[in-house]
Amino acid sequence: MRRAACPGSFDPVTLGHLDIIGRASKLYDEVVVAVGSNATLKRWFSFGELGGMLREATAPVPTCADARFR
Repeated sequence: MRRAACPGSFDPVTLGHLDIIGRASKLYDEVVVAVGSNATLKRWFSFGELGGMLREATAPVPTCADARFR
């Protein structure tokens, strides 16, 4: 199985982020979207809100359909 990671703050999720995730989904069997934090930056959204946004935004992407947020 080929797996890719798409790390970022995703604060907020942009069309550019979704473009990269979509392109990766065509090349890899599984795409892991990793949300990171940077203590020096002020967050616009909580991790819970970002998780909901990413779940909704990546729902049409088959390799991200079983998204888990921790």
